Amino acid sequence: MRIAVAGGTGLTGTHVVEIARRRGHEAIPLSRHGGVDLVSGAGLPQALVGADTIIDVSNVNSMKTDVSVSFFAGATRNMLSSGQRAGVTHHIALTIVGADAVSEGYYAGKLSQERAIEASAVPWTILRSTQFHEFAALMYEIARAGPLHAAPRARIQPIAVREVAEHLVTLAESGPGGRVSELAGPREESLAAMVRAYARAIGHRGWMPEVSLPGALGRAQRNGALLPAPGATLGTQTFAEWLDALPDR
Repeated sequence: MRIAVAGGTGLTGTHVVEIARRRGHEAIPLSRHGGVDLVSGAGLPQALVGADTIIDVSNVNSMKTDVSVSFFAGATRNMLSSGQRAGVTHHIALTIVGADAVSEGYYAGKLSQERAIEASAVPWTILRSTQFHEFAALMYEIARAGPLHAAPRARIQPIAVREVAEHLVTLAESGPGGRVSELAGPREESLAAMVRAYARAIGHRGWMPEVSLPGALGRAQRNGALLPAPGATLGTQTFAEWLDALPDR
């Protein structure tokens, strides 16, 4: 199978490409490094020639609603239209658990992505996943003011990114499935505890106050709206195991 991987050089995409190739598929990363711009559509028609499946794990690092919606909706429409013309028979997108629970920021972008896919004529699969273990490292970096790092309050059920990538390739091999079961880590965790544990693991010993994020996202994180629904498919690697596997620093 020839699989085009949108965001194929990113955190998730590198795993998807490696796993797909190991299973005997031809995996083609779609990225700006390869001359493909998902937002403008430049390079897409040529890159999708002969592709059977698109796996979209592209991402934008912004919590602004307009930026997120513009990226995900625009890139998705471009991939769907170019893919249809190229004869792509399966469009797979990785989105996020709780995409319809928060009407702003990153979550609004992911919901716009889902709606564009559902309205398309290309057969599709949508996989909602919880946050990756790496989310703790991201929060450590961005939830800060000068030298002070904060630990945001949230209930999450993080999963290993490689397990997500394995699942996506399996979905590609299985054919279009519509909305499939959500994917989550093996157990619920406290994001504040995760961030503090990550900080200790990399040598940070400073005070880290626990804070509540504002707005709809903060409420959803605290009340459990972003946890997986009953019946979700669960991964195996815990956050503690991921932390133990980090390279020595």
